[in-house]
Amino acid sequence: MTQELILAGHALLLLPQRAVYIDSLRALLVSDLHLGKAETFQRQGLPIPRQVNQTTLDRLQALCDTYRPQCLWVLGDLFHSAAAHGDGLLEEWQTFLEGAGVRAEVVLGNHDRPLARRLSQLPGTCHPQSVVVENLCFSHTPPDACNQPTLCGHTHPCLRLGGRGDRLRLPCFHWQPQENRLTLPAFGEFTGGHPIDLATGEVAYLVAEDAVVAIAGPPRDRRRPGRKAP
Repeated sequence: MTQELILAGHALLLLPQRAVYIDSLRALLVSDLHLGKAETFQRQGLPIPRQVNQTTLDRLQALCDTYRPQCLWVLGDLFHSAAAHGDGLLEEWQTFLEGAGVRAEVVLGNHDRPLARRLSQLPGTCHPQSVVVENLCFSHTPPDACNQPTLCGHTHPCLRLGGRGDRLRLPCFHWQPQENRLTLPAFGEFTGGHPIDLATGEVAYLVAEDAVVAIAGPPRDRRRPGRKAP
């Protein structure tokens, strides 16, 4: 089950695979793949399996097969660090793009910047800053000033559920209408999450197995000014 959010006249389909599809743009959007994070940890002596990269790319391939986008937008942190790029990751990414048959548009994230020169030599376009496309702003972190609705990543939002005994943290799309901003969850398999606290009017679109479930923030306080709570 998916959820739909309308921004700037575009219908955004929020997918349980932690991605967004915009049919009017024929575009698939993901953020924070962090390819090579396992290799970075391996270089520090930690036994992390390398196949997490392939698992992430397989999930992305399945989405491309399903939705047939013309363009794949990566909203930053495609790779985790420059330390792992020598392990064939750039070649893996190029092979993926050739097989998927999509045009890549990569917005540089903070983890990507050491690889900016190498990324610019790969198929597709590398954007050092946020980009406005058909009245939507695509960014890694929220831009300093943008009049259009913003889609970004970076913070890996998740929502905490449960009480003292049982607690659960689920990745989520974080919609903040006051900021006119939708933050995507991290797409990568080997990524953590940053818990959010929902403010009034905000919505967390939780990713729960094969469904996206909307959880609204607290209602506005409708008590008259000066009236004490019971």
